[in-house]
Amino acid sequence: MGGVALDDGGSGVKAPDGGWGWAVLFGCFVITGFSYAFPKAVSVFFKELIREFDVGYSDTAWISSILLAMLYGSGPLCSVLVNRFGCRPVMMVGGLFASLGMILASFATSIIHIYLSTGVITGLGLALNFQPSLIMLNRYFSEKRPLANGLAAAGSPVALCCLSPLGQALQYVYGWRGGFLILGGMLLNCCACGALMRPLTAPKKSEEDQEATKAVDEKPKPKPKLLDFSVFKDRGFLIYTVAAAIMVLGLFVPPVFVVSYAKEMGNEDTKSALLLTILGFIDIFARPTCGIIAGMKWVRPRCVYFFSFAMIFNGTTDIIGSLSKDYSALVVFCIFFGISYGMVGALQFEVLMAIVGTEKFSSAIGLVLLVEAIAVLVGPPGAGRLLDATKVYMYVFLLAGCEVVLSALVLCICNLLFIRKKPEQSDPSAKMEMAVTETEMEQLNKVPQDDHEDGDGRIEAEPEKIEQSTHETSEKPEVEPQKQSTKEPEASKDEPSVKEDSVDLEKVSKEATKANGCVVEPESSL
Repeated sequence: MGGVALDDGGSGVKAPDGGWGWAVLFGCFVITGFSYAFPKAVSVFFKELIREFDVGYSDTAWISSILLAMLYGSGPLCSVLVNRFGCRPVMMVGGLFASLGMILASFATSIIHIYLSTGVITGLGLALNFQPSLIMLNRYFSEKRPLANGLAAAGSPVALCCLSPLGQALQYVYGWRGGFLILGGMLLNCCACGALMRPLTAPKKSEEDQEATKAVDEKPKPKPKLLDFSVFKDRGFLIYTVAAAIMVLGLFVPPVFVVSYAKEMGNEDTKSALLLTILGFIDIFARPTCGIIAGMKWVRPRCVYFFSFAMIFNGTTDIIGSLSKDYSALVVFCIFFGISYGMVGALQFEVLMAIVGTEKFSSAIGLVLLVEAIAVLVGPPGAGRLLDATKVYMYVFLLAGCEVVLSALVLCICNLLFIRKKPEQSDPSAKMEMAVTETEMEQLNKVPQDDHEDGDGRIEAEPEKIEQSTHETSEKPEVEPQKQSTKEPEASKDEPSVKEDSVDLEKVSKEATKANGCVVEPESSL
């Protein structure tokens, strides 16, 4: 691999839930902001492009459409590259592509050049940053993952509130070519964010553990799949993919048409544009708040149904907002839409992570984004055609609301009907500890049994030997005096022998005292 450190999601390294993960979260925050806000920020330059190349508004609108299509449609390609090379190198190369596309666009001589440079090259670069950043966020956070997803998703409204005014200022001072050049330089920050995505490494092991791991590593391992299609065998993933595709058909429609809706009511341009500012401001606080709620113990196991509630909330807001008759009603609509839109944005990838897990997330997100890319290209243009045919904005908002509510019903009902809750299993680590203690107890019980079976005579003989030795020591001083007493007649004949015998008896008594701890008085020989 030429020294590239692969950040394999299946390495078994525990997510730190902090530490360097906060730096990864910051990088993901910036990348998410660029990815979602940049297609909308580029629309600031559309009037200048129309004058420069003598094209229509629909022609310039294709720039944002191609950007979004590349962001979503290149998902499988990103999955393959991440599984092959790792997140960090893919993101750094993606930052170079994103910057290169905007720099080349500043020298464009036709609208087609901008399609290829800004749309294709910059869109591909942003895609190579967006998806790996979410994969790394999933690897660095486990317990705090809902909060991390909410904070990272807040980068989209924050960047939108910053990039749109910045684009207008750059256009006014430097023109559209100078603005594209400066924005291209800003996109080089994606390389810095990619450098933050440090692969997770296992802690250092002792020599015994290293020898054990070497023995395990010697066994042949199956090659990792560049794109794992086995996720389609998961019912939960299939339900989520279908629901997400239906949701995207109507999710992005209201922000696109709400300004035109306000202008249709006779409001000024600046007053109408203020609606998007209100929506984005509410969205900034809604996403982290929703992440905190999703991380609660009671909510997190039911995050799929919480996501369904967020989509129903969003769709219902669209349906009620279609009845707006004045500017104040649109302001209220934007407030509630900002809340519900932030909830959906904070939960959509958290739910996918919970369904497929860390190991398959890199492949799953690529396939989901590919399906959503088709819906993104169909949804807003289809709503535009409906508006051209009816000239009534109410129908556009009604259609969008019904599509989002339908996706929520599909997700909720199909999970209730087809996803069975697995029986609760105890913690595997606790099982291992119980198994270890059981084996230790068995070994402890086997040791005395084996000794009893193999050395039965030895073990039982020892107490008998001890008893015999005590009896012998206790009987020895009594027996010897009796022997000496039998020799009394002979000793009486010879007085020196009597003295020697008395000395021997004293020695025996001393030995008996040392053995038993009691003094035995020998019988008098006189």
